[in-house]
Amino acid sequence: MLNVIDVTQSFGARTLFENVNVQFTPGKRYGLTGPNGAGKSTFMKFLAGDEQPSRGEVTRPERTSILRQNHFIYDTETTIDVVMMGNKRLWKAMEEKERILKHAETTGEFTDEMGMQLGELEGIVGEEDGYTAEADAGMLLSGLGIPENLHCEPMNALSSGMRFRVLLAQALFGKPECLLLDEPTNHLDMDSVAWLEQFLQRYEGVLVVISHDRHFLNAVATHIADIDYQTIITYTGNYDEAVYQKSQIRSRVESENEDRLKKVSQLKDFINRFSAGSRASQVQSRKKELARLQPHELKRSNIQRPFIRFDIGDKASGKDVLRVRGLHKTFHEEGKEPAVICEGLDLDLRRGERLAIIGPSGIGKTSLVRMLMNEIQPDRGEIIWGHETRVGYFAQDHSEEMPEGVPLWQWLNGFDDKADRETIRGLLGRMLFSGEEAEKPVHVLSGGETVRALFARLMLVKNNVILLDEPTNHLDLESISALGEGLAAYKGTAIFVTHDRTLVEEAATHVLRMTPKGVQEFTREDPLFERIIIRGERD
Repeated sequence: MLNVIDVTQSFGARTLFENVNVQFTPGKRYGLTGPNGAGKSTFMKFLAGDEQPSRGEVTRPERTSILRQNHFIYDTETTIDVVMMGNKRLWKAMEEKERILKHAETTGEFTDEMGMQLGELEGIVGEEDGYTAEADAGMLLSGLGIPENLHCEPMNALSSGMRFRVLLAQALFGKPECLLLDEPTNHLDMDSVAWLEQFLQRYEGVLVVISHDRHFLNAVATHIADIDYQTIITYTGNYDEAVYQKSQIRSRVESENEDRLKKVSQLKDFINRFSAGSRASQVQSRKKELARLQPHELKRSNIQRPFIRFDIGDKASGKDVLRVRGLHKTFHEEGKEPAVICEGLDLDLRRGERLAIIGPSGIGKTSLVRMLMNEIQPDRGEIIWGHETRVGYFAQDHSEEMPEGVPLWQWLNGFDDKADRETIRGLLGRMLFSGEEAEKPVHVLSGGETVRALFARLMLVKNNVILLDEPTNHLDLESISALGEGLAAYKGTAIFVTHDRTLVEEAATHVLRMTPKGVQEFTREDPLFERIIIRGERD
């Protein structure tokens, strides 16, 4: 059992949590939700014991496993060993056993005491499934998309994304009683996310997970622990079911309050008309009823959703938007196998179609996008944009697009100097920048704020083609839902790279799937769409 008892936390004048009491029980899988800035990561640190709240306490099972980000401390350790370190009791026993045997081998000394100690250690290794530990760790690594030839490589030989996967495998290893995962789908491709969903569905301990992947939460969570109103409210069901329950509860309270206010108005009118007359007893009765009928206090929710709508402006593109023929691209790096991005790729995109580009991390999705934008050149082949196309581009790395010292409203206004201040402020308001937030220098915006600012730019400029490379990075669940609605409603042509299956399901008319075996293209009517996107099956 993971227990949160009377937890309160404030930062300055802002209260994040007030007298929070919640139990997380074995056999249940909790999605911890709330908008960016609500305190999800702070609360997770309380659960893990990494930080202590201002007031209150958290009790947790002894075998609590936590997804860490500290891969740098394992640089010289082999990948498979890092995973097995997730079971501390087993790893300590294995190290001590190795130390004793090495001592005996080098000195020739082996005492009865050492023999008894070895026997105890063998018992621990057996209890902790140590004889299959290496195979178990290998299965976790393979499931998360790490090739077998990397299992015995040192951590510093892996990319940062692969190192994250190793730490995720470490957290999953050793049958922990409690599992705390903060954004486990970061750096995972769709195949690995689908594997993780299936693994967690079989997990029998206490799971608390933070994720901005709605499809993942719907597949994994049996309960939602929602951060709102300065507390944790637990809903039974997955994310979509919790959102529905939450809206129903709030709507019911609002409706009840409306009815109460009408009744209160009638009672006040009666009291005002007859308080000085002969109906004193009735007036007193109405006053008592009036006190009883005060509306329930309805605290303000911290849930906010931006309103994203992309417009094509005055001119639509021609019917044929993009033509790609015989596109080849291979990257060569000394000492490594050539990285093939595409071989003979043909692609046609027509007006109004929305193409999702998907595939494992490192397969070359961003490289393909950069070729479409003429930022890098193909080895051969041609890319032809159609008549009257005006392409708006959202790059995965947009740090250089945010100059220092420029207020947000002024930065946005620079992309259309004919737009008046009211238009700019209105756009920023739709992107959840209100009042003084429009004066923020763009270089100090958070990741989520930067993404919303870039969406505001696309909405202002009104391109008839938009190309988005990983647009859901840094967004919370509400913003991702709003983006899906915005793309689905877009009258132009869209190309977007994503690992978010819900975004593909809601917005894509076509899918370009990049794999080590080549490129597949299919529409949402194709059986592949149901199998790969909706059910998340692997080849």
